[in-house]
Amino acid sequence: MGRGVVGVQVAAAAPLMALLENPEVTDVLVNGPHGVWVDGPDGLRATAIAVGSAQEIRRLACQLASVGGKRLDDACPAADVPLPGGLRMHAILPPVAPDGPLISLRIARRDSFTLAELTDRGTMPTACADLMRQLVAERVNFLICGATGTGKTTLLSALLGLVPPTERILLIEEAAEISADHRHLIRLEARTANSEGRGEFTLAQLVRQAVRMRPDRIVLGECRGAEVRDVLTALNTGHEGSCATLHANTARDVPARLSALGALAGMNPQAVAAQVAAALSAVIHLRRDRTTGRREVTQIAAIRSSGQSVTTVPAVIVRSSATEKGPGWGDLAERCGW
Repeated sequence: MGRGVVGVQVAAAAPLMALLENPEVTDVLVNGPHGVWVDGPDGLRATAIAVGSAQEIRRLACQLASVGGKRLDDACPAADVPLPGGLRMHAILPPVAPDGPLISLRIARRDSFTLAELTDRGTMPTACADLMRQLVAERVNFLICGATGTGKTTLLSALLGLVPPTERILLIEEAAEISADHRHLIRLEARTANSEGRGEFTLAQLVRQAVRMRPDRIVLGECRGAEVRDVLTALNTGHEGSCATLHANTARDVPARLSALGALAGMNPQAVAAQVAAALSAVIHLRRDRTTGRREVTQIAAIRSSGQSVTTVPAVIVRSSATEKGPGWGDLAERCGW
């Protein structure tokens, strides 16, 4: 299956190969027998690809799940499966999906962009890129947030390429997606339980392992669960210059999102706020233009602590190709020691 499933032959997937091998495509979505859609630079669009009947799509989903060591059948009608080559599949079968089997394929981007290249592509103005270089150089702890498909992983990869080669980066991911140009980047990848319910190795466990591996910086590909407790603990124990991505619609939503994740780890809101205030200094927010599909940095926010809570305050606001200082600029400058 081309650059998706390397070395795995799944004959039923042949109609999708051209899409999976297209360097512009990030997601392939099989909507049962009703069509195949792709996501790319111009946003979601329908294709003319036909993958057969509902039975054939079900067979493809089950075969791919089996390749990833997962069970997918009537008794277990949904599966989230990392596959060889950086491809990730989510599939769900009827009757949970009444209109037919659904397959979502996320393609790990093997190409990496430099910060200069992202600037040229219109992701951010030069002044914003310069500030990000300073955040990395000054070893500031930060989050990159945004909705699905806004370019969080791409930006994180570019920023990791700015880390001095003498520093050791421990990169923790649920599935390999980040492609950073750095000679001392050590990867750890989570493992889900097999069909017998054994062998799971969680992100939280990997964070705890990473702390013992003499890292200069700890990077979490995506913070999405109870591992937030271990990440905040690590960031509060001397691992400066660490970072992670987080799903959030706006930078303002980040404290609430972290609080919700902390609750999964048994932390109360006050404990999360105290840890966040001590661990993080900045939040970089991205959005995707609904019309053009272009991914853009909209602001860099500072973390502001007030008693038993934290908020994010815009420090740098991006408007078109220009930046302006926001009300949080003083907070960011103070926390970063500028």
